[in-house]
Amino acid sequence: MTGHSFASTGDMTAKTVSFTEIGPDLYAYTAEGDPNSGIIVGDDGCIVIDAQATPAMAQDVIAKVRTVTDKPIKYVVLTHYHAVRVLGASAYGADGIVASDATLSLIRERGEQDKASEIGRFPRLFRGEASIPPGLTWPTVTFESGMSLFLGKREVNLFHLGAGHTAGDIVAYVPDAGIMFSGDLVEYHSACYCGDAHLRRWPDTLDEIRAFAPRALVPGRGAALTSPEQVAEAVAMTRSFVTMLYGAAELSVARGRSLKETFQATREAMDPAFASFAIYEHCLPFNVSRAYDEASGIEHPRIWTAERDRLMWAELQG
Repeated sequence: MTGHSFASTGDMTAKTVSFTEIGPDLYAYTAEGDPNSGIIVGDDGCIVIDAQATPAMAQDVIAKVRTVTDKPIKYVVLTHYHAVRVLGASAYGADGIVASDATLSLIRERGEQDKASEIGRFPRLFRGEASIPPGLTWPTVTFESGMSLFLGKREVNLFHLGAGHTAGDIVAYVPDAGIMFSGDLVEYHSACYCGDAHLRRWPDTLDEIRAFAPRALVPGRGAALTSPEQVAEAVAMTRSFVTMLYGAAELSVARGRSLKETFQATREAMDPAFASFAIYEHCLPFNVSRAYDEASGIEHPRIWTAERDRLMWAELQG
């Protein structure tokens, strides 16, 4: 790691956006490993899944939506609390901002620290930062385990299937098409960010996703998955990533290794399979830190702050 700029502060390469119809009036907004959004169009309006990081960036999603419908954006669904997903929500003028109860609790507990941490780590993903309104983005509708939204006759099911990427992740499922929007519970040729993860529980949540047998799926990062085979591949890749990460950390903790030694051991285990994945280098220090904590018995992920980020980075560099 020596010589790497902190996190992704050196990453200024713009990504090419794709806007793909993955089912009837269902669209994926993807950007080569940058955060994805999803669009569900119904009879009387539409839903955006994950808002993007700033209102300025959300305008690009809105522009893509307007190429396929002039119906109002009635709801913004937040799959989890991370700033890169939620801080653009104000741009949509939606009737409701929907998230899980657990996501609301996490915003209350750590929203301010997370916002500062994320912007400091990856400034390119917060283009137009000045457009973010003061304060945090708050859900206006929350639920514990499941709820339905209706766009006329089109029903959209929202489920909190279990912890994984965070304690509060939800998926959106469109039963008339058999298509799912997974947020960061599933990634495709992109590293999973696990700094706030529940690594032992994540595979169980992936089992819940797999049980839906989606015909297509929009992952949190990476290309839209347009066949059941691609969906199965992405779920398997994600499972392999998180189980390999936790297994390496668990073994290191059992052997009494330091965090820095665990980082090196995890790299040796994971690099051959995953080093080519988007944001792998960005995620690895945060991932190992969380896996080390969880394997050491820290069940509730510690809050990342801009200061903690830098101290961890220096420890793993030095």
